[in-house]
Amino acid sequence: MTKALRRPKASERGITLFELLVVLVILALLATIVAPRVIGYLGRSKTDVAQAQMSSIATSLELFYLDMGRYPEADEGLAALMEAPEDSLLWRGPYFGNSSGFNDPWGRPYIYLRAEPGDRFVLTSFGRDGEEGGEGEDGDLTRS
Repeated sequence: MTKALRRPKASERGITLFELLVVLVILALLATIVAPRVIGYLGRSKTDVAQAQMSSIATSLELFYLDMGRYPEADEGLAALMEAPEDSLLWRGPYFGNSSGFNDPWGRPYIYLRAEPGDRFVLTSFGRDGEEGGEGEDGDLTRS
């Protein structure tokens, strides 16, 4: 019993090089259309994360204020939310879960300032470029 070699039908043949190139061109066109949008969403999401982190830090600072009757001094900084300042009997912290949350999504620490002892705090991130000013993802974020 020998099997006869049969010729494959046209519908059973593999794809041609031309068909493969057409598919690759279509994929390349889709990538050039979709990639800029995805990159834009990524940049915007880092800004949204920074705003959420700053809001969380601000809430922790308010809890600190409720217990201590004051905000941390500039020299104490945000570290006062994790460790009790010297001679502070009213401190009931830690007020913040993790000190790595004191860095913005671009890896730089948030800037904590107080102009006067009675004033509120100001939290700042200089955005992606790390420099004052800018627009979009490079823009400054401030929370007081």
